Amino acid sequence: MQSINSANATNPTELDAWFDQRFEKKLAEREACHVPSMTIIATKGTLDMAYPPFILASTAAALGWDVSIFFTFYGLTLLKRELDLKVTPLGNPAMPMRLPNGPDWLRGKELKIPTSLMANLPGFQDAASSLMKKGMREKGVASIDELRAMCVEADVKLIACQMTVDLFDWKRDEFMDGIADWVGAASFLPIAQRSDVNLFV
Repeated sequence: MQSINSANATNPTELDAWFDQRFEKKLAEREACHVPSMTIIATKGTLDMAYPPFILASTAAALGWDVSIFFTFYGLTLLKRELDLKVTPLGNPAMPMRLPNGPDWLRGKELKIPTSLMANLPGFQDAASSLMKKGMREKGVASIDELRAMCVEADVKLIACQMTVDLFDWKRDEFMDGIADWVGAASFLPIAQRSDVNLFV
């Protein structure tokens, strides 16, 4: 790359070309050194909604991204030591999807049952949760416990919302090891502001 010298320092065209070349070089250097980053806000504690933040985070971390997940309100239950996650038809009009297992005549069928009826059927939530867990095992899908461990191993920052902990009067020893920080929204927002990708789950 040519350098600017006293002979062409007063030539606006030469000066502009030199600055353009320097600017492009600096941009290329910064892009080459840039580590992509992503923040996720996890707000839900059901089995089906536990998968998106952990799958996205572990995948991004495997690609070399810097990832942080902020767990707040019911999403904070995903960091409990003992998980008892369930799927629920409440607020989920897409349920039920195709059944992943069962007898041949039922497997792969969509049951046209109104969600309001499913929500009132005794034992439906437990049965649906059990079927989903069984289907995931049969398809080789990692459990939430396994995905959490993968995230910790890949240095994903699992951040607990301290306000939610205080609100529900939880104790820190109720939660898993590997939580990176216990902070409020004011501490998390600057991290999100600097990220390339921000997701709300």
